[in-house]
Amino acid sequence: MSVNKVILIGNVGRDPDVRHLDNNVSVAGFSLATTERGYTTQSGVQVPDKTEWHNIVAWRGLAKIAEDYVKKGSQIYVEGKIRTRSWEDQNGVKRYTTEIYADSIELLGRKGDGQSSGNFPPHPATVFAENPHLMQQPQNNQPSPSSIQESDPFGGEGSGADDLPF
Repeated sequence: MSVNKVILIGNVGRDPDVRHLDNNVSVAGFSLATTERGYTTQSGVQVPDKTEWHNIVAWRGLAKIAEDYVKKGSQIYVEGKIRTRSWEDQNGVKRYTTEIYADSIELLGRKGDGQSSGNFPPHPATVFAENPHLMQQPQNNQPSPSSIQESDPFGGEGSGADDLPF
């Protein structure tokens, strides 16, 4: 038996980059920051905060939710799977990236906390309860890692200075 499950709560680092592919399939990509708070040891040594950045990928209905409601600075809860893929950059160097493929996304915070624009849904649970097909991706319709490697919707082949697709 094996399990590939990730649970993250963090702040969105940039507005989602949404691409619309063939057959009305959408994919959204955005970064999410999670921070472990620093502390001071008994001997007085200060350990600083440690922030990790995660690349989140949401497909189909979740991409639509990300496009409509997820904004830079929003706090969200993400459940998903870790996926690693590779590609060759413009110089023929093999590059790798690790992403979190979202199975569910929940918006955290409240309308009055300044985290969102005016189009925030009435309550995150309401949005997902009324639209359960938007929250979960059908397992049999997810692209295989090999198909993602061959056709990167975010132009991972040397598209940015850091060689990450997001």
